[in-house]
Amino acid sequence: MIEIPFDNYMSYTIGILVFFVGVFLTKKIKLLRDFNIPEPVTGGLLAALLIYAVFIFTGNEIAFDLSTRDRLLVYFFTAIGLNARFSDLVKGGKPLLILLVLTLSFIFIQNIIGIGSTILLDLPSPIGVLAGSASLIGGHGTAIAWAPDVAELGIPNALEIGVAAATLGLVLASLIGGPIAKFLLAKHQLSGQLTEKPSVGIEYQKTDTESFSHLSFMAVLLVLHICIIIGYIANNLITEMGFKLPLFVTCLLTGIILSNTVPHVMPKIHWPARTRSLAIVSDFSLSLFLTMSLMSMQLWSIADLAGPLLIILGLQTLGAILFIIYILFPLMGKNYQAAVLSRD
Repeated sequence: MIEIPFDNYMSYTIGILVFFVGVFLTKKIKLLRDFNIPEPVTGGLLAALLIYAVFIFTGNEIAFDLSTRDRLLVYFFTAIGLNARFSDLVKGGKPLLILLVLTLSFIFIQNIIGIGSTILLDLPSPIGVLAGSASLIGGHGTAIAWAPDVAELGIPNALEIGVAAATLGLVLASLIGGPIAKFLLAKHQLSGQLTEKPSVGIEYQKTDTESFSHLSFMAVLLVLHICIIIGYIANNLITEMGFKLPLFVTCLLTGIILSNTVPHVMPKIHWPARTRSLAIVSDFSLSLFLTMSLMSMQLWSIADLAGPLLIILGLQTLGAILFIIYILFPLMGKNYQAAVLSRD
């Protein structure tokens, strides 16, 4: 076997090209839009399949340097932290609190189903977590982010397993969401108005008054890097104490803490949370992070797990359907919006 390496710069450049291939295909193929398949997933999976074909027919393995991808992961989660506000939990009221508790509960349920399935199938239990909340609630980003840590537990193909579970989970969710909502609406004879305010979440008013320039963009990068520096120091201190957390977690927490303190302590400072500039940095980082992760998958490493993964995800789907119908829908009020929420 011959390894064909691409250095950091070329890997990053190819990632951009692959992303726009995904954008083009998603615009042209209605099926991809119907299933809400993100552009990075479309382009990244196509690239991974082509690399798989190269491996099968030539025996050569294409390898990418993913150093830039790992930096983009830290950028994205730090931006998520900067956008978080504790006040939203208060404004969301009781429905949001109930939904939060249900979501946390379902995380445990998904992991119980996942780990239980691996025990029945005689597979390593970390695979159950990858085919559980890490990929099905966290999505591609979370599955990829935690893959290196799971790999250290003896699952070298953790990235491929997590991405496969997240992709299949996305398709299955698209397939069952509509029928579940339709079933609940018909069974309980529910109807609603499109103009109703959401019972969960906050309504945000769009405004065009926000200034956007190279300075506002660079100010976002400044704040992001301040958070990353603090998160980096905190991560080293935590490691010295005997605990281990990925760098993106401490940077995420740093962003949350600063966004909920600095604007109140120093109100004259223009804090970049929920600005166009931050949104661009966040979207750019996530899109390329996903694209580079997906295109670098070694699909041949999970060929033997295709059957077990389908069984695990089938059980996860059944568990989700029962949870939605018998727990989430009743606790959210058994009304029109509860049925619509069940679809999501």
